[in-house]
Amino acid sequence: MAEFWHELWIAFCLLLVIEGIIPFLYPQRWRQLVAQLAQISDSSLRMVGFISMIAGTALLLISR
Repeated sequence: MAEFWHELWIAFCLLLVIEGIIPFLYPQRWRQLVAQLAQISDSSLRMVGFISMIAGTALLLISR
């Protein structure tokens, strides 16, 4: 079980690195994107989040 938590911790750290790349390289474009995201409806954001979760789960299943 400790190995699971260790791998989950590694995945979380990699997520932070990947999410930090765009704001680091293109801060102005990131700011514009966040402003555009603020105008999208809640239902659209939920759908994007749901699709992202399904895609991530499918990729995990395929990779195992």
